Amino acid sequence: MRLSTVILPIHRWAEGQKIWQRAEDLGFHTAYTYDHLSWRSFRDRTWFGALPTLTAAATATSRLRLGTLVTSPNFRHPVTLAKELISLDDISGGRITLGIGAGGSGFDATALGQEAWTPRERADRFGEFVPLLDRLLTEDAVTQQGTHYSAVEARNIPGCVQRPRLPFAVAATGPRGLRLAARYGQAWVTTGDPKLYETGTPEQSVEVLREQSEKLAAACEEVGRDASELDRILLTGFTPDRNAPMESVDAFVDFAGRHAELGFTEIAVHAPIPDSDFAIDPAVYERIATEAPAQLA
Repeated sequence: MRLSTVILPIHRWAEGQKIWQRAEDLGFHTAYTYDHLSWRSFRDRTWFGALPTLTAAATATSRLRLGTLVTSPNFRHPVTLAKELISLDDISGGRITLGIGAGGSGFDATALGQEAWTPRERADRFGEFVPLLDRLLTEDAVTQQGTHYSAVEARNIPGCVQRPRLPFAVAATGPRGLRLAARYGQAWVTTGDPKLYETGTPEQSVEVLREQSEKLAAACEEVGRDASELDRILLTGFTPDRNAPMESVDAFVDFAGRHAELGFTEIAVHAPIPDSDFAIDPAVYERIATEAPAQLA
């Protein structure tokens, strides 16, 4: 079980740099950030771009893996995203993971002036986005005509430092997304079932995650892939447990152990942010980072 963290891009770099460097010192496997234009209660607060933040983090660290959790088609295009990712993978020395999902109906969905896409259209776009991005990151030149996304002689030389490309961590719960994770992912990401957040129980959440994991295994079988090849990442803070697992090292080890039994190989916890849903005790957060992994080995 690997332990990773999520650092929201809310800090001016003079302060943010220390947080990313501290994540490396604490021994986290990966430090992710959200790739949004703005997000929920932070809409009218400081919020910086994900890829520039990760670029700065890459130059301020040397061992820590870095990534998005997650990027989506809401305001991205595969051609431009591929160029930026190849550059970021080079700057980081091959330490980038792309968390990628279908997007939602939040602020990003309409910021460019378009109507919010329906769930079906988001799935349709995601189904084009991921395969095209895969080609762009593995081939020197790509031409492809799609319904939503196209590329015309798009050049991406020299390609990624990581071969054949940087890893995809595909966020998915529905059948089409899970098939994409099975075919293109090196990891699968879930937060469980958002419907359980308000009124569900931790036990119900574990059962839903078990079912999702079984559906992923079925999707892998459908495309002829061994499900054990995929890492399974749980992004915490959105299950009925909320922040309870972060109240002590023992509480976290119990939470992580229950999810390790479901096959999860990585858990991502949010770095503390006062006056937010992630108002975690910084001292407990650091103790979890330094003490929990040995107990979960």
